[in-house]
Amino acid sequence: MEEYLIPILFGGFLGLMLLGAPITVALAGSAMVAFLALDKNPIAFVQIAFTSVGSFPLMALPAFVLAGALMEAAGISKRLVDLAEALAGPITGGLGAATVLACLFFGSISGSGPATTAAVGMLMIPAMAKRHYEKSYASAVTAASGGLGIILPPSIPMVIFGISGLGMVPPAEAVAKFGEFDTLSIPKLFIAGVIPGLIMAVSLIVMNYVISKKRGYRGLTEKWSFEDIGLAVRRGVWSLLAPLVILGGIYTGMFTPTESAIVAIFYTLFVGFFLHRELKFSKVLISLRTTTWITGRVLLILFAATVFGRLMVEQQIPATVAASLLSLTDNMYLIWTILILFLLFFGMFMETLAAIMILVPVLLPMMYMLGADPTHVGIVVICALSIGFMTPPLGENIFVASGIGGSSVEQIVARIPPFVLAQTIALFVIAFFPVISLWLPRMMGY
Repeated sequence: MEEYLIPILFGGFLGLMLLGAPITVALAGSAMVAFLALDKNPIAFVQIAFTSVGSFPLMALPAFVLAGALMEAAGISKRLVDLAEALAGPITGGLGAATVLACLFFGSISGSGPATTAAVGMLMIPAMAKRHYEKSYASAVTAASGGLGIILPPSIPMVIFGISGLGMVPPAEAVAKFGEFDTLSIPKLFIAGVIPGLIMAVSLIVMNYVISKKRGYRGLTEKWSFEDIGLAVRRGVWSLLAPLVILGGIYTGMFTPTESAIVAIFYTLFVGFFLHRELKFSKVLISLRTTTWITGRVLLILFAATVFGRLMVEQQIPATVAASLLSLTDNMYLIWTILILFLLFFGMFMETLAAIMILVPVLLPMMYMLGADPTHVGIVVICALSIGFMTPPLGENIFVASGIGGSSVEQIVARIPPFVLAQTIALFVIAFFPVISLWLPRMMGY
């Protein structure tokens, strides 16, 4: 029966997806059928699923989601947008550049693509429309920039990647060939995401500049006003301190990523209630409701994906895939090209966290066999899947931007391809040059 397991596992999964079943049902249903086909005790299915949510680092997930929701309610995102607008100044397509900068700032404290798109889009899409930007273009820039939220720390997908990969040790033959591998950790992933995140942001700013010059979208002001920048910095000082408090504590070793998420919540509550005085009890309740819904959905996917991944590892599917790829070529650039194209395709159809949990058991052992650093692999995977937020048919950020800006999904999709191209070029640069991801962690002693 074991020779039929791969068709059962993947055939069942694809069949349920084609029938329109939710991703959780498709993963759990196919895994359960595979369990029964192997004559395993179904209780083991539940035990594996339950154990998957028992890790301490996973506590960071609801805490970071809540911190991001509270920061929006506390007026932190509004002040970050104001600062981004002041910094953009006279740059051609200044509001588009400001949108990218605002997503960069907010992404560094929310860790979520759709949350970043929603928070920044509510302020920037109407502002761009007032300045005679085409509404569909304004929505496209926002949708494209929202994906930066998962590359910069603290990133929810990085937490999930770290949890999924922590238990995976390099195969003995990989260690014999390449020596000991660097340890994978969530703080190291956080640090490694900083420079790639900035490169992805620069690619969007450059593309926005090219398009804005062609369309005549002028800057916000005739010249930079240091007075306006100073005022924006003074008003947004507590907002700017949020990522410094969160990330500084992690990098200096004062607290773990999980503990930093709790610190972020208390920091936001203090700023919202006592400094900005914009946070109300009713908004806290809305933030808690949002956190419960998002976390519940993610944990259900995690339940099912863990069992699905365990079955793949037990049946040595990752090793088979690695051997097949290595039989084609051992050229690292060609392998990265194949993987990136595969990840971009995968990201078009699957929710990011589910994709990470399904792909990590396959990709990580395979990349160990090729001598790749697991942290670099994680950054490339997350950068590739961040592009999936703006590519149809799933493209969560497109739907969020459409709901906020009023443009149809089709209109936004027509404006998205230049940004997809810019980010894909940046992604290849990040993949081909591992030093981009690994230089900063090594400088900081990881």
